[in-house]
Amino acid sequence: MVQQVTPARPGQKTMVGVVISDKMDKTVVVSIERARRHRLYQKTIRHTKHYKAHDPNNVCKIGDTVRIVETRPISKEKRWRVTEILQHHLVAEIQPRVIGSELEQAGAELATADLAVQGGPEPAATLHETEPATTSPEASADEPAVERQEEAEG
Repeated sequence: MVQQVTPARPGQKTMVGVVISDKMDKTVVVSIERARRHRLYQKTIRHTKHYKAHDPNNVCKIGDTVRIVETRPISKEKRWRVTEILQHHLVAEIQPRVIGSELEQAGAELATADLAVQGGPEPAATLHETEPATTSPEASADEPAVERQEEAEG
C-alpha cells in the first residue's frame, strides 16, 4: 500500500529509508542504508546515514518505509521531504528495556517455580550451616598449627 504524502517533481534526488524517530512535530528522522563492496577485500560494507525530513501531516510512524525527496532548506538540518509511505510497519508501544526487565522477572519466577516442583536445592542461606567464627586471634593462630601436626602424624 503506497500512501502519497506530498507530490514529487521530476529530476529531484529521491531515497528510500526507514523512519527511526517521529518525536518532533512535522519532522521525522529517516535512516538510509547503502551497501557497497570494498575495492580490495570485496566485503560488503554498509553505510547508514540519518536525514531529517518534513512530514507536514504527521502521518509517518516509527518503522515505516518512506520515500524522501530533496527540497529547499526548511530548517537548519531539514532539507528533505517525505513524498510517500511505501509500507506501514507495526512497532510495539513498550520501550525495549521494559520488555527485557519483564522477561527477566518472568524467567526468575519460572526458575524458582521449577526448583520448587523438582524438589531442588534450598535457598542459599540454609545450604551452608557454619559454626560461629572465633574472635580471639590466639585461637585462629593455633588452629593451623594443630592441623599441620595432625597431617604430619597421619
